[in-house]
Amino acid sequence: MKEKDLLYHTILARSFSKNEQKRLGYGAFIASLFFVFTLCTIFKSYLNLLPTMDTQLSVDTGLRMVRVTETHKSQAFNSNYTTTSGASESLISPTTQNNITSNVTNTQRLTSSEDDKLSVCNDTSLPKNYLDLFNCTTPTSISNEQSASDGNKMDETIKCKKQSRTEICEFNGDVRVHGKSATILSTITSAFSGNSTWQMRPYARKGDLVAMNRVREWTVKLIQNADHLENANFSSRCVRNHSVPAMIFSLGGYTMNNFHDFTDVVVPLFTTARRFNGEVQFLVTNKNQPWINKFKEILRSLSNYELIYIDGEDETHCFTTVVVGLNRHPEYFKELTIDPSHSEYSMSDFRRFLRDTYSLRNAAVSTGESLRRRPRMLIISRARSRAFTNTDEIANAAGEIGFEVVVAEANTGVASFAETVNSCDVMLGVHGAGLTNMVFLPENAVVIQILPIGGFEWLADTDFGRPAKGMNLRYLEYKIAAEESSLVRQYGRDHEVVRDPSAVAKGGWTAFKAAYLVGQNVTVDINRFKPVLAKAFELLQRRQSV
Repeated sequence: MKEKDLLYHTILARSFSKNEQKRLGYGAFIASLFFVFTLCTIFKSYLNLLPTMDTQLSVDTGLRMVRVTETHKSQAFNSNYTTTSGASESLISPTTQNNITSNVTNTQRLTSSEDDKLSVCNDTSLPKNYLDLFNCTTPTSISNEQSASDGNKMDETIKCKKQSRTEICEFNGDVRVHGKSATILSTITSAFSGNSTWQMRPYARKGDLVAMNRVREWTVKLIQNADHLENANFSSRCVRNHSVPAMIFSLGGYTMNNFHDFTDVVVPLFTTARRFNGEVQFLVTNKNQPWINKFKEILRSLSNYELIYIDGEDETHCFTTVVVGLNRHPEYFKELTIDPSHSEYSMSDFRRFLRDTYSLRNAAVSTGESLRRRPRMLIISRARSRAFTNTDEIANAAGEIGFEVVVAEANTGVASFAETVNSCDVMLGVHGAGLTNMVFLPENAVVIQILPIGGFEWLADTDFGRPAKGMNLRYLEYKIAAEESSLVRQYGRDHEVVRDPSAVAKGGWTAFKAAYLVGQNVTVDINRFKPVLAKAFELLQRRQSV
């Protein structure tokens, strides 16, 4: 033993007994462990940055995330498509790569860093209080607010915005579209490592697996130099050059359902295309001729050019600007709504556009002393499901209160039915796509929604209640009693279908839909319903500023 060691042990022996020395050693060991644990806790967040950066680079090969802002709210999404909650926006641009490298060149979807997890049913039409009963939860992600920049000047060639319900990218410069291969090539002037590639489905109901599986997937490829375009998988030589911007959007998904026609396509198309003042070329994927015939007036009002069914085009179309996808309200559970804080336009602008497109005369209903005629009420009839079985009794009751009553089914063509709706002061109907026609009502008109049994409160408010208020319409709701439903006569008052809709929901969306949406009609109790009619009449007598 060395002299200094002997001296150390001698001093230690004089100061402490053997037991005290042992306890001192244990204490020192525990203190060391605590010190190591403290260091790990402090530096954990810094250590986690390394795999996060690696993930970001592998997804956005050749791209740098320059801004991502998100405001979280509790929403539900599907994991098959990257979704976000609340107001989410991602602007992505290529920049010069300084000391950043990535060997990953595989095809990737545009995505942000993952942090939180939520669950979702594929069919978002389901009432919220039943979501947990359908055994359809799948993990997805929400990104926290983050930003990254390498200090270089941002290249404005590409701008991509990711929101909970949609992805939209705008490409500027030399942009080439080949329909047959569903490929978009865009040249980038800034240097970056490799070619960046990802897929997009240009339909504004991201997160809904059923809808998105009916939408054609497009591949986006970024090429650093225009000379490299000749090396693409298809003939990239420009065959048709266009002098106006292009927009690619899908007519797949849930189109030809009137509610989804408006909330998934028409409203998003308006907010995306209106800024071009008609100088834009529509490139339609998932050709849907009945839809095009149905909304031909809207298409003509938004574009001065004959639309192109791009899917079958084997020639390469070249543009200086191409927009892929459509804008939509940034919040997941917002239907038939435009958020003016995220758009150049509002719902008032959209409804004004509809009045101009269909030459509708009435911008607002007459109220109070200026109402010199009997107010008109439109009762929307349905031929198959959720139909009124006593329409005549409802019409007579409304007439006794003071309404002039019109009964019509929304199957006469958009232009004709829009004129009918716009001529009325009140619209009454059972929950369903027909109520979407409230977009044609004059401001200050009244919407009355009839709720069948089945727990439709949340769905009714999301689809029509809140949107109606956002259109400056007055909204009334009537929830039928069990005795007013045809299900009582079919199953009996004590049957599970009538007594406990949540139990039916456990059987899945198909069972719920069959029981309450397809298999149910309504016989309104006139005495019980009359106060609602009277309230609608009273609202029209009040003076209310527009």
